Amino acid sequence: MTITRIDVPTPSRRYVISLGHGILDRLPRLLDEAGAPGRRFVVSSPLIWRFHGSRLARAGFGEPILVPDGERFKTLQTVSRVYEALIHANAERQSTLVTFGGGVIGDMAGFAAASYLRGIALAHVPTTLLAQVDASIGGKVGVNHALGKNLIGAFHQPHAVVIDPSVLATLPRREFRAGLYEVIKYGMTSSPDLFDRVARERTTIFARNEDALSAVIADSCRIKAAVVAADEREAGPRRILNFGHTAGHAVESVTKYRKFRHGEAVAYGMRVAAELAVHRGALADRDRKALADLIASLGPLPPIADIPTSEMLDAMRHDKKMVNGRLHVVLPTAIGATAIVDDVTEKEMKAALGRVGFKK
Repeated sequence: MTITRIDVPTPSRRYVISLGHGILDRLPRLLDEAGAPGRRFVVSSPLIWRFHGSRLARAGFGEPILVPDGERFKTLQTVSRVYEALIHANAERQSTLVTFGGGVIGDMAGFAAASYLRGIALAHVPTTLLAQVDASIGGKVGVNHALGKNLIGAFHQPHAVVIDPSVLATLPRREFRAGLYEVIKYGMTSSPDLFDRVARERTTIFARNEDALSAVIADSCRIKAAVVAADEREAGPRRILNFGHTAGHAVESVTKYRKFRHGEAVAYGMRVAAELAVHRGALADRDRKALADLIASLGPLPPIADIPTSEMLDAMRHDKKMVNGRLHVVLPTAIGATAIVDDVTEKEMKAALGRVGFKK
């Protein structure tokens, strides 16, 4: 088995992302190597456990803490169920919470780890493409509030991230595609080569080819690891990773987290940001078109023609990227480069939303 190891040297904790097909069977040893305390509790969803739980059971993990999955369940109420299970099990500070699922499971269980007994060890074992390339790396954990996404949370770096692309074999095509939009995000912010690779190899990637899939996962992880190492708490450079998330989070909030996968919302958000950039003269229209064409080539997105721009703007006013009353927006300046601005007017944003197809 070939294992790719990517170092994430953050100020609060240095850890390793381990990537390899079939690596899930080595999970206990990898956690031992990472120094994760030996009393380990797995948090997963019923669906993921049904598909893949037997592999963790064979590796020696006991009964999991099962919680509902999906953005609408990413709440303090769900996290309370994790607390209750840990309390009933008399979990102490020398315990490790192992997340086994997609980004929502990782966010919720990660927040439980950050706050239970003021913090216990955490390890992520992501089972969706989106979580493997993005959500499991960087230490952001938290839950949604009725007034906005991810408004309640913490920074809590894991002891380890263990990525086994073989679990993606059971991932529905729509969920897989949602993860690829996040890969495109990394290409747009940091790597023209990655952007071109997705465009060139998308058929092979969709076929879950081991080499092609591992390559785009590893490239995405390296990009995020480098950004997080330079700016752990999102004070500066890390904000480029919010590309597409300003309008993306608003789409999710307005539709009550029921219509869009997170990656799908980010895809629309990237298109909105590109429209803003072109009309400011910051991005060539050919690059905007290349982005829109690549997004479209992956498959259909849920329609947005019934989502009013007025509701989108209202959701953005509650976004956590507001600083001193000004919304910070990541704009692309080329494929592989971005700039962060804080002077986008509501008129500009409304016009960009309309050009992408939101209801005027």
